[in-house]
Amino acid sequence: MQKIFPWWHSGLFPVPGWSNLAGMMTPVFIGSEIYRGSSYGTLHPLAIPRVPTVIDLSRALGWLPRAQYRTSPRAKPAALQTFHTSDYIAALQDAERTGAVDPATRARHQIGTLSNPVFPEIFRRPATSAGGSLLAADLIARGGVVYNPGGGTHHGMPDHAGGFCYLNDPVLAIKALLAQGLTRIAYVDIDAHHCDGVAAAFHGDPRILMVSTHEERRWPFTGGLEDRAGAQAINLPLPRGTNDSGFALALHEVILPAVADMRPEAVVLQCGADAVTEDPLSRLEMSNNAHWACVAALRTMAPRLLVLGGGGYNPWTVGRLWTGVWATLNGHEIPDRLPEQARAVLAGLSWRRRGGERPDRLVDTLRDPAHDGPVSDELRRRVQVLQARRRVWV
Repeated sequence: MQKIFPWWHSGLFPVPGWSNLAGMMTPVFIGSEIYRGSSYGTLHPLAIPRVPTVIDLSRALGWLPRAQYRTSPRAKPAALQTFHTSDYIAALQDAERTGAVDPATRARHQIGTLSNPVFPEIFRRPATSAGGSLLAADLIARGGVVYNPGGGTHHGMPDHAGGFCYLNDPVLAIKALLAQGLTRIAYVDIDAHHCDGVAAAFHGDPRILMVSTHEERRWPFTGGLEDRAGAQAINLPLPRGTNDSGFALALHEVILPAVADMRPEAVVLQCGADAVTEDPLSRLEMSNNAHWACVAALRTMAPRLLVLGGGGYNPWTVGRLWTGVWATLNGHEIPDRLPEQARAVLAGLSWRRRGGERPDRLVDTLRDPAHDGPVSDELRRRVQVLQARRRVWV
């Protein structure tokens, strides 16, 4: 296994104005009350609380002091137009004002559909998510760690919505970092669904390394092993049923070596929570330990780290996983059993889609049992293919 060292300790790539690294690395959490009570509709997969659960759990555990919390601003149309078209932004604003779209708008911009419905905050909520990621880019301009769990909407396209994503905040944040003068940014995406919007935005851009692990043959059906989008894109489709052991192979043999080779000035991690066993929209079999291991490893690999949310459609698993991400970023010890105030947050959740009984552990603990097990031969073969390519690139 390759041992990863923070490259800035070598002094080879100094950051202008950088001093007292440890003192500037206290993580910042970006949130907003717009996520509380706002949903895409009662039957939509995002008809569940997610960011509010993370905020409430983190506060109940004493992990979110006021000094580390920032309220997300709402991105203005001019800021959104660094990636999105003015016509599309206007269509979102019109849909919010009128509560409807006409057939031509639906066809052109793919809003008002089952996946991307019109709802009361159809512009304000994604613009707040984007504003949080743009604020994060500003906060880490000279270094640091920022967590925006309301971000990670990686399917948004310049002129249309896709996959529950109306705007593409990862793209907007990366563009903001590039505008600061950065020239080496690693984007890592561990959502169960491929980051097609980010891949399209930075196709062939040598300044951006994109590494995506995602379930094979799942919407949006992009990101195949041979889909390189230029030499700076690495796609590793995970076979159905991939467990913690399989993801550990991907992390240590593909993700971390690729990021280390780039020596990035910033890492942006999309930490979608839909690759866990209990999620209804994927067939991967990971525990939340896999995600936390990725966060912990990437935490040391660049002087700037932005961690975003993404997918996640089981209210207990997404809230627990993303709260554990915040704990990992801060070095907090995750208790074996939650205190009563934190248990009450999880016990108060409900889910109309849920079938069967909710396991007690989804209320009593944050950490899942490890889901270790056999690694498929096909996954090993794909890792070997990517390793061979890396040797050529390096």
